[in-house]
Amino acid sequence: MARTLSNMVALGTPAFDFSLPDTVSGNQYSLRELKGEMATLIMFICNHCPFVVQVNPQLVQLARDYFPKGVGFIAISSNDVVSYPDDSPDKMKETAMAQGYPFPYLFDETQEVAKNYEAACTPDFFLYDQHLHLVYRGQLDDSRPGNGIPVTGRDIRKALDCLLAGLLVPPEQRPGIGCNIKWKN
Repeated sequence: MARTLSNMVALGTPAFDFSLPDTVSGNQYSLRELKGEMATLIMFICNHCPFVVQVNPQLVQLARDYFPKGVGFIAISSNDVVSYPDDSPDKMKETAMAQGYPFPYLFDETQEVAKNYEAACTPDFFLYDQHLHLVYRGQLDDSRPGNGIPVTGRDIRKALDCLLAGLLVPPEQRPGIGCNIKWKN
């Protein structure tokens, strides 16, 4: 497991539109169709990464807590499935169903979406306001596999709460860390 830090993309950067297949429903979705009324959290995740496996229950809880407040959640896997078959669309569907993902789990086969977002690791989080401008990027919280810190989603919850209350999301943000995205050769 190669520990990779997330890129700290400039705050205010607009979200890139995309159209990707959802591995559970089989439907094709664009960002415009999935964005939330108040905010949108785009999460680059995968099936096998221990960093993602650890936070999966919190991702589900976050969505359950914030969907009713107008926040859209979108999970995307961009890993090379030839080299990492555990991240194939069929396995993505299995993971989404087993975890009870209440959000779409999209497959970025070309890796173009991950490149446009400058995603570097799994998990990698990008929070956008209602106008799809970046207000938060970085870690979910301080928990990492093996460090004994509980997974709470504290950092993203704080950003979401500020955004929903009409307050400035603090610009002091810590990069996330996870497994590197498995790029194609």
